[in-house]
Formats: sequence, structure tokens, C-alpha cells
Amino acid sequence: MHFSTYISDLLYRYECVIVPGFGAFLAHRVSAHYDETTQAFFPPKKRISFNAQLQENDGLLANYIASAERLSYEDALLQVQEFGLQIQQKLDAEERVYVDKIGTLTRNEAGKISFEPEAKTNYLTEAFGLASYNARPVSREVLTQQAEEIEEKAPIHITPERRSNGWMKYAAVGLLTIGLSGSLGFLYFKDIADHNFAEKQKAESQVENTIQHATFTIDNPLPAVTLNAFKPKGNYHIVAGAFRIPENAETRVNQLREAGYKARTIGKNKYGLHQVVYGSYTDRIEALKELRQIRNTDNANAWMLVQQLD
Repeated sequence: MHFSTYISDLLYRYECVIVPGFGAFLAHRVSAHYDETTQAFFPPKKRISFNAQLQENDGLLANYIASAERLSYEDALLQVQEFGLQIQQKLDAEERVYVDKIGTLTRNEAGKISFEPEAKTNYLTEAFGLASYNARPVSREVLTQQAEEIEEKAPIHITPERRSNGWMKYAAVGLLTIGLSGSLGFLYFKDIADHNFAEKQKAESQVENTIQHATFTIDNPLPAVTLNAFKPKGNYHIVAGAFRIPENAETRVNQLREAGYKARTIGKNKYGLHQVVYGSYTDRIEALKELRQIRNTDNANAWMLVQQLD
């Protein structure tokens, strides 16, 4: 049973997921920030940590597994407890335990459990599709120095005679040329417009005479066609990605439809990104099964959004 997958699913929606008898994985919201050392901007995210003191069963993980695997709550709870016991035994044997998409657990010299979170996964759904990027410094000093060197080598001198007389001659010739061109152009286009209007009147008259003498008879009319448009419904949506450019979102929708999915866009999230979904489902169990199938075959970062759409 993929316990790490179920824990990962719950961390997208909750801030605490307890493994009874072992400990709890906590999700803390971290704001977007800038790292001066690497000169990189990082989007907001959920930082995952582990607390070995929280071992009391709250029923969240067991109920989720029971619903997904169609088990009784007692059987699901028993399997979750066995999962926690297996991790505990591996840590006692000084083994490193990697929980997929969550992080790595070890036991330090003091006998305490240490946890190193997985950096690739961002559990903050509002920031889905946002990635870090490096800020490159803008260098202007070199260009300024080059421009100053060119000015020193090739100075431009403007004498009073050149400034006062030469440009007036060219300006007068230019104005005269523009005036003549405008007048000739106006007369030319006016003649074309008059000709087109006369031809249009003649064509309309011929069409009216033809329609008045024409009789249309349809011996075999085509039957009426009824189109059944697909209207997706359901509050459980499997998200494929979020895009800032609408054309990129439509391209992703077309790719998924060619692959056989009932893909569509469901509007923008609070960050203004256009969300694309593989499909929408009314049944939560069916949606969870489809999500696991998509993660195994197409997109490991797909996730489920629970939201009522208009």
C-alpha cells in the first residue's frame, strides 16, 4: 500500500497528518522570499517538518485510506500502525528511511528522529506552477564608458552657418512636395471611390432582379440534427497544470484530449494562472483512483482540487 501517496495527498489540504504511534508530518506556510546569496526568487510554499511528540490518532489518515481502498476503518487503522512500526524498526537499526515526495527520516546520535524535507514538491496549491528563478544583475557602467570614449574620439562640431541656413531650404522643398502629393492623391482616390460606388449599385440591381425571378424547390430536405454537447460536472478536479499565457493552457488541453482525457480549463486561480484539468468527477473514490493512475503513467505532480465551479 502506498502510504506516502496518501500522506502526500492530505498535506495538500491539511497542515497536520498524524501516523498513529509514530509521529506527525506538519505543513507550515512560508512566504515568497529572495535569497541574496544565490540571487534567486522563491515562490510561497508549504515547508514540511516532523514532530515525534504528536502520536495520538486523529482518524484523518485512517479514514482517508479506508475510503480510498474500500476497507473498514479498523483494518485501515491497523495497516497505518504497522506502517509506523516498520519505520520505527528501520530507524532503530540506524537505517535512513525515505518517504516518497515527503522527505528522509534518520536517528541522530542523541537518539532523536531527524527529518530532511523533500525540496522538489510544493504542497501549497495556490502556488502551483510557480518556480524559482535567478535575478541577473544589470550592467550599465561598461556601455557608459564606451559611449564616452567614442564621443572623445569623434566630437561633433556645429557651426552657426550650418545651423541657420541649410535646413530651411530642405524644409521648404519638403513641404511643397507633400502638398502636391496630397492633392494628387486625393483626386486619384476620389475617382476610384466614385467608380466602385457605381459598380456596387449596378451589381446590387442585378442581384435583386435575379432574386425576384428565381424559384427555389427542395425535394429532399435534410433531417434535423441534434447535437449532444458534453458538459463536465463534479466538484473533484484533477489538475494538470497552471499557465500564465492562455494559449499555452489551450495547447495543454488539446494535448490531453488527444491522449483521451476530457480535459478543459476551469478559470484562473488567485495568482491569475489559467488552470487545466484532466477531468472533473462527482465521485471522490473514482477521482482518487484516476489521480493515482495519472501519477503513475503521465504526471507525477498531478493533484486533486476540491471546488464547486459555476
